[in-house]
Amino acid sequence: MLTCEICGEGIMLEEDMKTHLLLRHLENDMHCPLCSLSGVSYDELSFHISSAHPENQHRAQVPAHSTSSLGCSTGTITGVTDCDKPQTSQSCLTGDSCGAAGEAISYGASSVTTDSVQPEQNHGLMFASDRRDLTHVETIPIISTTLSSNIKQECARNCSEDAGGSKSEHNKAKQKRLSSPGKEKLFSCPMCALVCSSCFILQEHVELHLQEQHSAEGEKRFQCPLCSVICSNSFSLQEHVELHLDPGAGSPGSDLKLARKLQQEEEQRRREDEAQKEREEFKKLQRQFGLDGSGGYRRQMERTMERDVARGLMAPTEFHCKRAEMMESLASGVDDGRTRTQGLVRALYEYYQTECRDCVHVWLSADTDHFCSSAGDKGWGCGYRNFQMLLSSLHRIDTYAPFLQEKAVPSIPRVQSMIEEAWKGGLDPQGASHFNQRLQGTRAWIGATEIYALLTSLGISARIIDFHQPTGPGDTHPQLFDWMKQYFCQSSRSSRLPPRLIQTSLPPLYLQHQGHSRTVVGLEQKKNGSLCLLLLDPGSSSSDTRKLLSRDTASTAIRHIRKFPGSLKHKQYQVVAVQGLLSTEEKQIRIFNSRTLCAERIP
Repeated sequence: MLTCEICGEGIMLEEDMKTHLLLRHLENDMHCPLCSLSGVSYDELSFHISSAHPENQHRAQVPAHSTSSLGCSTGTITGVTDCDKPQTSQSCLTGDSCGAAGEAISYGASSVTTDSVQPEQNHGLMFASDRRDLTHVETIPIISTTLSSNIKQECARNCSEDAGGSKSEHNKAKQKRLSSPGKEKLFSCPMCALVCSSCFILQEHVELHLQEQHSAEGEKRFQCPLCSVICSNSFSLQEHVELHLDPGAGSPGSDLKLARKLQQEEEQRRREDEAQKEREEFKKLQRQFGLDGSGGYRRQMERTMERDVARGLMAPTEFHCKRAEMMESLASGVDDGRTRTQGLVRALYEYYQTECRDCVHVWLSADTDHFCSSAGDKGWGCGYRNFQMLLSSLHRIDTYAPFLQEKAVPSIPRVQSMIEEAWKGGLDPQGASHFNQRLQGTRAWIGATEIYALLTSLGISARIIDFHQPTGPGDTHPQLFDWMKQYFCQSSRSSRLPPRLIQTSLPPLYLQHQGHSRTVVGLEQKKNGSLCLLLLDPGSSSSDTRKLLSRDTASTAIRHIRKFPGSLKHKQYQVVAVQGLLSTEEKQIRIFNSRTLCAERIP
């Protein structure tokens, strides 16, 4: 059994002894009192002092191990300056018990003198950069546990030699034993400058490196947002940041001011981002509602005709002819009638006289012309076209026709001009501000409030009814249908049973919802009590609308103008209804009240 020279622990195998020395004693707390060397064993420190600090050897006190670790009985051979045999001043090798501490160092089972040891002969560990100079202060020799037991026997035999042996022969013997080239191979650590004499020691040393590296990588780091300090956990980071924010710590309030400054800068960036987003959204809405300055009816018509010429769909001569006609119409302010279809209500009356026997009652408005969108207002002109339909009906009603200044249906640019004049007269100042007091030359959409302002400026009494939420299952609006039935029934209030087909003298209704508007010219009531609206849509082409004029195609075309409750599922609908004329006083009251324009809400 092998015995540890340092702690006296018994080890069975030599490999176990290597591992024991590496793990138990390699990182000992021994340190040199004369330089910065630390982390070595007792024997290593003794050898270091005798070799690196020979001039200060006597005043340097090396801590001693227990006496049991110094006796020759455990295989430890200590250096001496005096012995029972005649000696010179030169150190000797001995296997006997000697009490005096000398310059020799224990090497497991043998001892060597400091004046004869070279780095290449020390089967231990040292920094690679210092192997050539053993006396350098950074040289760290470490005891090798691989010396054979033969050296111990040679030590005992050497001590029993004749006292008359010469000093030179003794030194030659020592040099022969310890100055061999060292057939053992040295192993360099790939992660530091350490050199090992054994591959097993190197393996364990590298494993320690890897364990330290893994533990270092596994730790989570928290960096201070106010400085470059890195904390090991969130609690330390919190305490550190609180020190920053404490005015009493460090410079008075400097970190608090910095934090406030950073907060203000962040708030400023947030406001700038929100403002930029609002500007982009506003520009998007401007483009959507035709307020981006890209031109109005005239410019859109010209661009459309130019594209048709470029595609070969229109001859250049035809382009110039149509452009001249458009300019003449715009100059006169009267619609050119290219998109107008007349006689629709009369055709519907004739159709219901012979068809649709499942209808109990049918109400029709006064005769109304259909105006569809053209190339100049496609995508944005539905509100203007519905006003043209309403105005065409008012021209045929004796109650309104004499008081209308416009004896013909105006063009879209003329309608825009009329709305601007109504704004200048004090009507709907909020709406005027929304459009920046300008509609001409734009593709701006208009809605129920602009139609109300325009009718009021013409001296016509109108009201806006707002069906602001669905009132039936499936997001339907049954109350909207009931209100329209009451509107058309007002022409026949007698106690007698109304006839099946009634053509009233009531103007049509302007029906507005999100993104589009249409004109209501009639209402059907089925035998089961369900109601159906008859709508004229500006989005329908003239060719499709004219199919209502023919008996052969009327039954098919009427399907496109019928709208049941299940077909009207927008969240909100607004209706503009004409209900008479305004006196001068009433008109002024309406103008004054339009500063805060209110609609009748149902429900």
